[in-house]
Amino acid sequence: MCDTCGCGQPEGIRYQKPGEVHRHVHTHEHEHDGYSHSHEHNHQHSHGHPQNHDHPEADLHPGDEHHSHDHDHNHLHSREVSLEVDIMQKNNLLAERNRGFFEARGIFAINLVSSPGSGKTAILERTIRESGREIEFYVVEGDQQTMLDAERISKTGAPVLQINTGNGCHLDAQMVNTAVKKLEIKDKSVLMIENVGNLVCPALFDLGESKRIVIMSVTEGEDKPLKYPNMFRTSHLCLVNKCDLLPYVDFNIARFREYALRVNPDIEFLELSAKTGEGFPEWIKWIEKEMNC
Repeated sequence: MCDTCGCGQPEGIRYQKPGEVHRHVHTHEHEHDGYSHSHEHNHQHSHGHPQNHDHPEADLHPGDEHHSHDHDHNHLHSREVSLEVDIMQKNNLLAERNRGFFEARGIFAINLVSSPGSGKTAILERTIRESGREIEFYVVEGDQQTMLDAERISKTGAPVLQINTGNGCHLDAQMVNTAVKKLEIKDKSVLMIENVGNLVCPALFDLGESKRIVIMSVTEGEDKPLKYPNMFRTSHLCLVNKCDLLPYVDFNIARFREYALRVNPDIEFLELSAKTGEGFPEWIKWIEKEMNC
């Protein structure tokens, strides 16, 4: 799916809570006679097999007592394997397992998606603080690098786990599954999954979430729904952020809504500002209503 950008390379993924010390572990996977296994190490080593070597006298053939010889070893093993698989099948199966787990435990899981800089983390911070602790939040932060967002969320008091995807441009069901186990989420809580900032790849990966919410800021183009239709088509709600800037930017909300509804007639909208708090009472009520559905 994303081979060019490095997605799907597990050795580049890191899970870390704020304050944890990260130890780099390198994993190798080998296959022998149809069986595969992996091992980890944090050192480098090299070894070689000499191509030229002398036979000891004990290995000499009769009559060759006074003869030694060199020869080259050139072992070439090749195998061609042709596979035709649905590359999304594994993710979708695990996403359904995640969804079943969330439903059984009464966990309302929200997948927050957007382009970079739309204000996902700021919205999360204000949502947790303004909920008045009536809702128990857990947060999974997705970024290619750094612990910056997880550190911001940890100051709100909510348990948080950072996933650094390396070259990956999205979270997937396996990453969320691993993160949930590390967070030890309680029943009847809300799991906020802040996906990697990207309006393309995250739209293709089901995480097992209860709802997918796309965040748009008024500093972006109002034609985003037409340019990135998959993201808006697969989202249940659109949060229009930074509405305090509307007097200063050229953004037509009515036209934006029209474009979004053209792509997804069922999508809902809430207008808010993470800076001023405008719209947050309605946003928190939306969460509470969906939790009880």
